[in-house]
Amino acid sequence: MTREDLLKLAEEYGSPLYVYDGNKIEFQYNRLKAAFKKVNRLKINYAVKALSNISVLKFLHDLGAGMDTVSLQEVRLCREAGIPAEDIIYTPNGVSMEELEGAAALGVQINIDNLSILEQFGTKHPKIPVCIRINPHVMAGGNTNISVGHIDSKFGISIHQLPHIKRIVENTGMSVNGIHMHTGSDILDIEVFLYASEILFETAAQFSDLEFIDFGSGFKVPYKEGDIETNIEEMGEKLSARFNEFCHEYGRELTLAFEPGKFLVSEAGKFLAKVNVVKQTTSTVFAQIDSGFNHFIRPMFYGSNHEIENISNPDGKPRFYSVVGYICETDTFANNRRISEISEGDIISFSNAGAYCFSMASNYNSRYRPAEILSYSGKFHLIRERETFDELIATQKLINIH
Repeated sequence: MTREDLLKLAEEYGSPLYVYDGNKIEFQYNRLKAAFKKVNRLKINYAVKALSNISVLKFLHDLGAGMDTVSLQEVRLCREAGIPAEDIIYTPNGVSMEELEGAAALGVQINIDNLSILEQFGTKHPKIPVCIRINPHVMAGGNTNISVGHIDSKFGISIHQLPHIKRIVENTGMSVNGIHMHTGSDILDIEVFLYASEILFETAAQFSDLEFIDFGSGFKVPYKEGDIETNIEEMGEKLSARFNEFCHEYGRELTLAFEPGKFLVSEAGKFLAKVNVVKQTTSTVFAQIDSGFNHFIRPMFYGSNHEIENISNPDGKPRFYSVVGYICETDTFANNRRISEISEGDIISFSNAGAYCFSMASNYNSRYRPAEILSYSGKFHLIRERETFDELIATQKLINIH
């Protein structure tokens, strides 16, 4: 997408606005698929929580992706997008037995991450095959906010509790068809990830009727020029060889599964906002935009660094700006960032806005959530309309107390 394309979209659909590049999503999907071309059975399950618009889900499924879901609502979104149950895995954390049974009733693959629910589910539904999520106690990423493999994580069943898992499986007679792990986001060291994979292989060897092994995801993508990223090609080469070796030892072909979210959609997304006010103080120049952390929370929540470009004046003289929002809280997107000179009314673009951006948006300050656009091969499609006041109050009830 060109700057001109983005400016036209902002003019036609208003701001703030999310725009996703379908060609980039397709490129990332094919890149991951090619990295593991030496594996006979590969399943890429897109992490729905990253960006859950049903048109994006359908687009990815049409490419060949399955779906990794974490709530019953995400399962229903996938079904609404026309995705068959057999292409959906449900990997919740800390949900009730009722929700788990609700997902099972829809026919999706169940993934269980705690001993209590494993025993309850196995006792009531021994004929429904389940995947088991283990915690290998290995952190492959550097940020504890997004790393879920550490020893104090709430996710997964500790690898040290494997005897308890086997006891439950034996006592209930339940069927285990998959083993899963997720070390967390932003994998920096492939060797650390491969070490965690060895723990997963050792666990998988304890179960005789597996169909797949799910290695999670967490592949790091670049957020700025020169930023490091996970070497997918190197990981594909090394893990594929080890996986094929394990399948030979196991005695049959298994499916190698991943559940990427950020890797597939992060770089495809742009978030467009209009500058309402340029405010000069004694030490800072603020560019105040028509958005806030209600639409784009990652910089405040995770400290993430998103490239910011003034697409209305790309060749202007660079100046230092602190980009802030219109929420009645501190909502700073960037401090003293060097950006082409900004005037009121300019449109600025945030990069890497495809993953965990719109999906984490809210109505804080009673603001409307933005519209979403999906582009593909030069065509632009409105895939979510901007919210309206009627939608904002649709579920509220006005009552008379006195």
